[in-house]
Amino acid sequence: MAPSLEHTTSHEAGLPVLVKDKAPAFVDVISSPEPSGQEVKNVQNGHSFLNENRENFQRHVQTFQLEDHPIDAPAKIRVAVIGAGLAGITAGVLLPVKVPGIELQIFDKNADVGGTWYENVYPGVRCDIPANVYQSTFEPKTNWTEEYAQGAEILQYWQHVAQKYNVYQYLKLRHKVGAAKWDEDTGLWTLRVENLTSEEIYSLEFDVVITAIGRFNAWKLPDYPGIKDYQGHLRHSSAWDPNFDPTGKNVAVIGNGASAIQVVPNLQPLVKHLDHYARSPTWIAGSFGGEGPGRRLEPNYYPKELLDSFKDPETYHKFRKNLESTFYRRFGTLFKGSETNKGLRQGFIQLMADRLQKKPELLEHIIPDFSPNCRRLTPGPGYLEALTEDNVSFIRTPIHHFTTDGIVTIDGVLRKVEAVICSTGANVDMRPPFPIFANGKDLRDAWSPDPLTYLGFSTPSFPNLLHVQGPNAAGHSGTVPNQVETQLVYIAKLLRKVSSQGIKSFSPSQAATDDFVAYADSFFPKTVFSENCSSWANGGRPGGRIHGHWPGSASHVNFLRRDPRWEDWEWKCKSQTGNRFSWLGNGWTRKEERGEGDLTPYLKKPGDIDLRSYHESWFEGLDR
Repeated sequence: MAPSLEHTTSHEAGLPVLVKDKAPAFVDVISSPEPSGQEVKNVQNGHSFLNENRENFQRHVQTFQLEDHPIDAPAKIRVAVIGAGLAGITAGVLLPVKVPGIELQIFDKNADVGGTWYENVYPGVRCDIPANVYQSTFEPKTNWTEEYAQGAEILQYWQHVAQKYNVYQYLKLRHKVGAAKWDEDTGLWTLRVENLTSEEIYSLEFDVVITAIGRFNAWKLPDYPGIKDYQGHLRHSSAWDPNFDPTGKNVAVIGNGASAIQVVPNLQPLVKHLDHYARSPTWIAGSFGGEGPGRRLEPNYYPKELLDSFKDPETYHKFRKNLESTFYRRFGTLFKGSETNKGLRQGFIQLMADRLQKKPELLEHIIPDFSPNCRRLTPGPGYLEALTEDNVSFIRTPIHHFTTDGIVTIDGVLRKVEAVICSTGANVDMRPPFPIFANGKDLRDAWSPDPLTYLGFSTPSFPNLLHVQGPNAAGHSGTVPNQVETQLVYIAKLLRKVSSQGIKSFSPSQAATDDFVAYADSFFPKTVFSENCSSWANGGRPGGRIHGHWPGSASHVNFLRRDPRWEDWEWKCKSQTGNRFSWLGNGWTRKEERGEGDLTPYLKKPGDIDLRSYHESWFEGLDR
């Protein structure tokens, strides 16, 4: 006979008592009695389905079995994060404390954490926003050496965060993910991983995969004819050779994006001659977010008195809030024809003219015909001044081909150089650098020609796959660390639901994704992003679809991420019966089964109660 469930009153504990056989695997309810006519009638009043589907109802009751575990029993969830830059490090801090039962591994091809700040060591590499806003919100550094910190100090900071919060325990460094494949039957991802030290290739299985590979990770050399025949020093600025000495050499720099604008003024004083090939005009800003007086080429040291004042937590907190708020207040500059954008244009023209006083004729070749912010603003201290020096040639004529010892432009002019530095950017279509297969599709194909996602987090038909800083994920305003943190908190909410509620797979619905894409594509035409410029936000296609930004402000997307819209997701249960409530278990909690622990964690002193957040803490009373 199947074990039965009886509830009797315990006068000592005031709790129901479970009566069943010793430790059965499941508690059967097959012997549930036939509902009486009155019971059926009562149900019919609210749900007419009972009589209409009586046979199915009976079969469902007879096959369902209660799982014999408390509702809050820890459930293991294996999660892989690909990438150990800013996003991967933050994932290693937040996910373990926000997702009970998580088994986390973070993979990175490099020998240490840091991502772009580990890889980029070219002359002049530094943050183009103040370092005090390019740091986590929970681990403030109050003694930055410079306002716009050099790359080495930024790397040191993020490695410190990884060490302090013990992120290294989750790391698989010098491990490169080569492919990912989803198995619908098992509900698992299989990653093909190469150990770059031992050259061993092996496979690992995970419940959930999170990509945190960054937006500018896959740098590439240009494909000019003859470039492979060039016999001089040829490097991409993102793969700078620290042993290369440019002193006294004829050097070419191709490109005028963010890295080139930092490289050129640092090479100019050293080289014999510098040929700077700039295909497109660009706006040069005093600062990225309008903060303070802007960057200077020389070190932007903080006054000692100011650094000393930062030792007082209240003083520093006020300073940081005032500074960081400026990055949220410039959203209006993004709209076509806005007075704030017109003001930016006039201010930048004046700034650029002032810096080009030695060669004013260059101004007309550098001022773009698109509005500021169509492309990412680039503070460029010393860049325009370098273009006016006698040992610099500013070349707008397109490159035709390379020779063994130089570069030929389409007008037939050969310029011989001993070294070529390509600051030509990275892959801007956001397609992953390795195949990701699910349901007969490769994500690289699904994201071609445009990467379409649900809120920047996930793509239909690719279950249990999430992205940090994915397509359309991040607002143009705000700060990168805050955006990453709010994305990971949202992801943690998803993972908690998956692990605690017996969910096998989850993915956004196609309808919800289509609706979000329609919203985004209706929003961006109002902005300068849609103008005729080539940028990473439009995949390098002027006038193309905008996938690099969130369709709204940073505050707008932070508001959205507070509460997931569970109705936009499609869920599959692990339970063999398919019953969505199997995870409820045997009706007990762990504290009750053990007979110990705080059963009234909600009771607080009246003075400690904030009714706005009362009874809403996910971890309140959690038996960990």
